[in-house]
Amino acid sequence: MYRNYLLIAWRNLIRYKYYTLINIAGLSIGLAACWLLLLYVLQESSYDNFYPHANRIYRAVNHATWSGGNLKLASTSAPFAAVLKQDYPEIESITRVLPDGGALLKYGEKNVQVEDMFFVDSSFFSVFSFPLLAGNEATALSDPHALVLTRSLAQQLFGDAAAAAGKTLQMEDGISYTVAAVMEDVPSNSHFSFRALRVLPPGYNADGWQNFDVYTYLLLQEGAGAKELESKLPAFFERYLKPHMGNVTYKMELQPVHDIHLHSNLDYEISPNGNILYIYIFLFIGLLILLIACINYMNLATARAAGRVKEVGVRKTMGSGRDDIARMFLIEAILLTLIAAVVALMIVVVTLPYFSSFTGTHLYIWQYGIARTLGAIGMLSLCAGLLAGIYPAVFMSGFRVISALKGKLGGGSHAGFRKGLVTFQFIIAIMLVASTLVAYDQMQYVMKKNLGFNKDQVLSFHLHSDEVRNKVRALKEQLLSNPLIQQVSAASNPIGKNNIGGHGFFFEKNGSISDESYIAQNFMIDADYLKTMGITLQSGRNFSDTGEADRNYAVLVNETLVKALHWEQPLGKRLQFKIDDQGTRVERVVVGVMNDFHIYSLQHKIAPLVLEMPPSPNFEDNIYVKISQKDVPAAVAFIGKTFRSFDPIHTFDYSFIDENFAKQYAGEQKQELIFMLFAMLSLFIACLGLFGLAAFTAMQRTKEIGVRKTLGASTSSIVSMLSQDFMKLVLVASALAFPLSWWVMDRWLSHFAYRTGISLWVFVLTGGGVAVIALATVSFHAVKAAATNPAKSLRTD
Repeated sequence: MYRNYLLIAWRNLIRYKYYTLINIAGLSIGLAACWLLLLYVLQESSYDNFYPHANRIYRAVNHATWSGGNLKLASTSAPFAAVLKQDYPEIESITRVLPDGGALLKYGEKNVQVEDMFFVDSSFFSVFSFPLLAGNEATALSDPHALVLTRSLAQQLFGDAAAAAGKTLQMEDGISYTVAAVMEDVPSNSHFSFRALRVLPPGYNADGWQNFDVYTYLLLQEGAGAKELESKLPAFFERYLKPHMGNVTYKMELQPVHDIHLHSNLDYEISPNGNILYIYIFLFIGLLILLIACINYMNLATARAAGRVKEVGVRKTMGSGRDDIARMFLIEAILLTLIAAVVALMIVVVTLPYFSSFTGTHLYIWQYGIARTLGAIGMLSLCAGLLAGIYPAVFMSGFRVISALKGKLGGGSHAGFRKGLVTFQFIIAIMLVASTLVAYDQMQYVMKKNLGFNKDQVLSFHLHSDEVRNKVRALKEQLLSNPLIQQVSAASNPIGKNNIGGHGFFFEKNGSISDESYIAQNFMIDADYLKTMGITLQSGRNFSDTGEADRNYAVLVNETLVKALHWEQPLGKRLQFKIDDQGTRVERVVVGVMNDFHIYSLQHKIAPLVLEMPPSPNFEDNIYVKISQKDVPAAVAFIGKTFRSFDPIHTFDYSFIDENFAKQYAGEQKQELIFMLFAMLSLFIACLGLFGLAAFTAMQRTKEIGVRKTLGASTSSIVSMLSQDFMKLVLVASALAFPLSWWVMDRWLSHFAYRTGISLWVFVLTGGGVAVIALATVSFHAVKAAATNPAKSLRTD
């Protein structure tokens, strides 16, 4: 029986080649799009699941609120780890991670600059297990002068990763380090990445409890619950943090390591994360595109019902039941979908490398195994076939025998249902297109918004050597000798990378220093920084490099801090901060208030900021250079040459400040491009179905068109007659899609601290564009039908 159904299905597919090709095109594109998006979603969802004990690894993060401010930090203070391990037996092991500023590794005549190096505790491998090519996890980081290299770095240094163990390397400080272990490269689906590990100095506490500069990871004991441990952590705050932070509302959260990439959006993340919202959206888009393709099949199958109604009548007369007829049409739909799946496989094979590059991910079609992948796509195709075929099967198996033998369908409700399906298709397509345009508008807004300083033609580079840092004044003078160089300054951090740390300050209130600590962002600048960056003062004065007074006693603050502290007269106000674990404080005086400027991307609100002068040249390790627009390549070449004259060992790595900020939006821009790609695909598939329906409608009304032409109807009137029903559906879809698009995108925009409005032009452009595309799609067959000789049309059966 089923063999007979398959044979009949195959004959019908061959017989109606035109509609078969349209359906295969729509379904194969829909399946391929869904497949690609599923691969992307699965890759994004797989982060940090490769650790053997991933379900027991957590990261400690900080949340605190107080009058006028709050903090949400992915990092912790250095003392957290030892105290947590000591006080809570639920913790099996704990380690801290401190991203290093980079180091120059020397082996013989070979020098390799390594930027992505981590300082870690000796317990690192007891929390994070990585495959080792050489060495032992238990002892790899036991020596203060031990290094662990990744395979790629070991190969770069020694040619053979296996031969690296035991070799001695030197760093620029002249200290020798031994390669204690070589590990596999960190997988791409890890929320952090590094090329080398070195050991944190013994007793490392940085600046104590007030400096949030390390990331603390813990491995819980078997059977220990994170929520139960979290419930005990308020005591940790009362005992250790409250004396330093005062009366704030504080919570320490334990984040599962496998949730960090998609669920964590805190300040000072160790690397840019994804967003679970986009994963849900992409999954939804993939299913919607497949649904649009299935609706195409439903519409074309039911539209062609008039051509097969007699076949159904004959089969029922010969004894076939309704279930038999329904199975026949379902098998036809499933066969067509399986053929489309084969085509989809070829599409995915061809497009996956481009899609991987497009999304910045490492996707492989068989990454989950050939059998599992084919089984999954087979199940998806079967479900799509059932979804596409269920309505046509029910519809066409329900014809009454007498009516069917007369070639009558009976009833008009199914035509109305088809119109509803077409409208639904275009609602989806229009929503995706409109949403993409809103996302594009937001990206243009954040890229062009005034950040409170002039970010154009300003580059920064890092000084790796203390020797060079001690020559900053001479370096600046030499750079300024070239007329292409307009300004030069030094600072402790490059801005725009979303990694400026926070520090606890004690501010003056009502004439005395408060006992409560207040967290503010903080970095160091020289007296030329404001001029180089074009930052303006609201009141007071800039730093002066004449003498040591400002270097030891003065600070600048931003207007956000002034507002948060309710200072009416900020100039002359005092603040203090701790400089050691014994609680020793130093005092500074506010000499100037800066107009707010952004040091983070626009996903983050401007936070309170304190700027101070470097106490010594060792902190002047980032140089900012404002260059002329006349000849940017020549200016960059001169800066590089000057850098090498001061530091012939290190490579000249620079970045433009505007590029630093732009990189923070790379995730949103990537997702915007994915939206655009699949929005266009959804519109294409919807128009493909419209193309088939228009062809069928024109064929059905061939005689009517011939009569109208004979009676003098013009080509334009016939085109209008055939197009207007479809255009009404597109207009109805637009009217329903626009408010839905506005609602969805308004909530998406709420994730930005600074956002654009939703412009009317988005809906005008979307509606007009979709209407034109739909009209062009329908008009092809309408014009063709209108141009046919009436005599030929009237002879059509």
